[in-house]
This record gives sequence, structure tokens and C-alpha cells, in this order.
Amino acid sequence: MPFLRFESNKSPVLESKKFLLRAFRYLLYAIVMVFISVLIGTLGYRYFGLLSWIDAFYNSCMILAGVGPIAPMPNVPAKIFASFYALFSGTMFFSVIAVVMAPVIHRFLHIINSDNTE
Repeated sequence: MPFLRFESNKSPVLESKKFLLRAFRYLLYAIVMVFISVLIGTLGYRYFGLLSWIDAFYNSCMILAGVGPIAPMPNVPAKIFASFYALFSGTMFFSVIAVVMAPVIHRFLHIINSDNTE
């Protein structure tokens, strides 16, 4: 994917302004990932858990943040959805951290492996 590409180790280290723009862009990607995850959870808790919109949103945010479920699930499909959403949320937590940290770690590794810094 060209929009997620980093410079190679043979190219010079990216200047600070371009690096900050890249880091901001990756932060926006992470925010979109969180938004989509909360949307999936909200719709699932609304449909399967029979919760009101605000309770579904609240439950989705609490699960995604790692706090835990707030509302009990009334039926088997709701419990199955909640189980898979919890597994999905755990994976998303690490994925979002990886997306946010990728430009920083890449820059650090590029600087220590490069002879030509800024």
C-alpha cells in the first residue's frame, strides 16, 4: 500500500516537518480504526444485546478500552457477539498502538542505522 510506505534504509532520514505530518497521518489512521471498532460494537450490542443506543455505545467503549462489560447479555447470540467482540477488541488495542508507534520506531531505527542524519 503506497500510503503506508516508509523510506528505505539507504535514503536520508526524513526531515522533522515531514515526519510530524507522517506521525499525524498515522494517528488519524488509528482514530479511524477506533471509530470503526466502536461502531461495530455499538451496532452489535444494539442488535444482539437489545441495548439502547447510548448503552450499546457505552458497552462498546468499555469493552474496547479493556474495562469490561457493563450490561449483562440477555441471550445466547448476544453472549456470542460479546465474546467475539471482546477478542476483537483485545487485538484492536495492540493494532492501534502499533499504528501510532510505527513512524516513531521507524524513525528511531532509521537514525541509528543511518550515516546521514538531519
